[in-house]
Amino acid sequence: MQNYLKDLNKEQLAAVQQIEGASMVIAGAGSGKTRVLTYKIAHLLKNEIHAFNILALTFTNKAAKEMQNRVHEIIGGNQYTNIWMGTFHSVFSRILRSESEKINYPKNFTIYDTSDSRSLIKTIVKDLHLDKDTYKVNLIHNRISSLKNNFITPESYLNFPELSETDLRKKQTEFHRIYQTYKNRCYKFGAMDFDDLLLKTYELLCQFPETLNKYQKKFQFILVDEYQDTNHIQYLIIKKLAALNENICVVGDDAQSIYSFRGANIQNILNFKKDYPDYKLYKLEQNYRSTKNIVEAANALIKNNEHQIKKDVWTHNDEGELIVISEASTDNDEGRLVVNTIHELSSENQYDNFAVLYRTNAQSRTIEESLRKISIPYKIYGGLSFYQRKEIKDLLAYFNFTINQKDDESLKRIINYPARGIGSTTIQKIIMISNEQNLSMWEAINKITNFNHLFNKGTIKKIEDFYIMMNNFIHSSKSSTAYETAELISKESGIVSLHKHDQSIEGISRSENIQELLNGIKDFCDNIENEENALIEYFMRDVALLTDSDNDNHEDKNKVTLMTIHASKGLEFPYVFVVGMEEELFPSMLSLSSQEDLEEERRLFYVAITRAEKRLFLSHSNIRFKWGQYIDTSASRFLSELNEKFITKKRFVKSNKNNLPKYRIKTSQNISNKKVSRNFKNIRKTDNSISNENINTFKTNQIVEHNKFGVGKIIEIQGSGANTKAIVLFENIGKKNLLLKFAKLRLIK
Repeated sequence: MQNYLKDLNKEQLAAVQQIEGASMVIAGAGSGKTRVLTYKIAHLLKNEIHAFNILALTFTNKAAKEMQNRVHEIIGGNQYTNIWMGTFHSVFSRILRSESEKINYPKNFTIYDTSDSRSLIKTIVKDLHLDKDTYKVNLIHNRISSLKNNFITPESYLNFPELSETDLRKKQTEFHRIYQTYKNRCYKFGAMDFDDLLLKTYELLCQFPETLNKYQKKFQFILVDEYQDTNHIQYLIIKKLAALNENICVVGDDAQSIYSFRGANIQNILNFKKDYPDYKLYKLEQNYRSTKNIVEAANALIKNNEHQIKKDVWTHNDEGELIVISEASTDNDEGRLVVNTIHELSSENQYDNFAVLYRTNAQSRTIEESLRKISIPYKIYGGLSFYQRKEIKDLLAYFNFTINQKDDESLKRIINYPARGIGSTTIQKIIMISNEQNLSMWEAINKITNFNHLFNKGTIKKIEDFYIMMNNFIHSSKSSTAYETAELISKESGIVSLHKHDQSIEGISRSENIQELLNGIKDFCDNIENEENALIEYFMRDVALLTDSDNDNHEDKNKVTLMTIHASKGLEFPYVFVVGMEEELFPSMLSLSSQEDLEEERRLFYVAITRAEKRLFLSHSNIRFKWGQYIDTSASRFLSELNEKFITKKRFVKSNKNNLPKYRIKTSQNISNKKVSRNFKNIRKTDNSISNENINTFKTNQIVEHNKFGVGKIIEIQGSGANTKAIVLFENIGKKNLLLKFAKLRLIK
């Protein structure tokens, strides 16, 4: 046996040593999943499989880089650099750039991130003179994304009558027009969004059999990380690429499938055996991360799920402390409880050993306030990333345009930033020319003197100066390093001096961020292996494909981490606090209408539990400030699914009664059947009931209260006038169809 395999346990070794055929590795939390993928790649290389013939797909660039480094440590040399390893989007964008002529796109197409896409949609809604409140940008973008991932293009949209019916019901009859315009403009600008990278790869493989065959022969061995997180289109692409050789190894954990809202389909991993009947299943069940109490508690919880691949996770680690379940009077008390516990434990631990996890972002408020009061440093993981800050986006828009002159969205952002006297009226005229002449804005600017009847001499001079400056940047981008080009643009455009003269705290911060970006580009150039790839074009390819997990900055790391449970997946901390363990919050109110949704919420709690290495603290409050009111809450059903022998319960009694909330709404019975006495003052309640004449004020997504059914969310409005009905999803009883004329609903939010 080769020496490099000596560190693997029996199950890991068996999975690594299978070279040919299909295999699925079900890896329990903390069981060494990344190690198996890494060693399997190394084993393939050791067995004379060429690196060019290996495709390894991950969900973050960070994971790909980590695996690449580990492979290098095992086998040495530079062979590992030839592996096609990266995220789905980075690998597929590489294929699309190589095959760009087939799909009529420029090789240097721009990749739009979420903010770029939403900016374009906002422009389209404005250009079509549509109501921005009816056509909310975020909702339109999410819907377009969902349609693309289900292969519904603007051209095929009208083949689905139910979609048109939805448009009519939502009073969004122009949605199809927006979708078509969005697609047309992306094509005109030489741009793709993240969904296009998947959709167009699939279309490429379907429409060009010779191209499909080329990549099937190339990728003789395919490995996929986090297979439970793949969506339908990713699944189909993988299946096509693997069809010739069927040498495919997928690694994942169905118990950690928590991204259905992003389109992830748990059936991909559950049905793997149907796609590859001769596959071999390997189970990694030894947990190296957590104590016995934590592992056993997680096992007890997840056994309540019906749809799963059975496994029995175990560990040789110490038994450890019992899991603490704490009950607090209010959510503010809960915040103080968590922070006081961190303060006590921090005498022997660094702050970065602690993580506070929550179901929704809004829950961070009470934790943040308590941390600030006793000066404990913290960071919110998944907040606004470095590359989404305005000053950075401005500079990146310059970079994008120097690479791709069809990118009108970037041009609109930079043409008068910093201000150079090219106002909105002038820009609108340039857009008008480009539309009427079927030109890009850049082509229109190049021919601006042909339209001097539309502009005065001073304006034409400013436009020509801008054209000369940008041409200089474009020339530099093709012949100078990324750092040289970036430094030239940041100075000559006026961005550096603009922020340098702003001596406010915000201005200084923006200057520092720009300098940090330039430092990053310098680092990119210094570490690039192929000098030909040191151009700004290649730097932008990397930036465009960064995921949320890759954007974690390198500030002082000795801080308490605050994050949603979704964001915590793949991470681990010695001490973990999970707050808000209450019905209708966790599990979410919207998950109570189906068994599938409830099981996903349970998997999410499983992920939260298994982030902890040494200690786990779970907490809930009896009252929570929600929807502008104080609401009675009840303990999450998930707490009762944890075996009693692994937990201990504590109660946090509020010391200052004068700060108790004055008004609350009763929503449901307390599952823990514990009553807490509270001194509430009698105050006058506002009558929020809606008269028959005002039933049109009810909208979807509003939170309402019914005398009998309690609090719920309106998920659909049907009919009109006196016959208007609302479908309301109530926390405890599910969906109800109510005639608004008689329902006497009270509007909460």
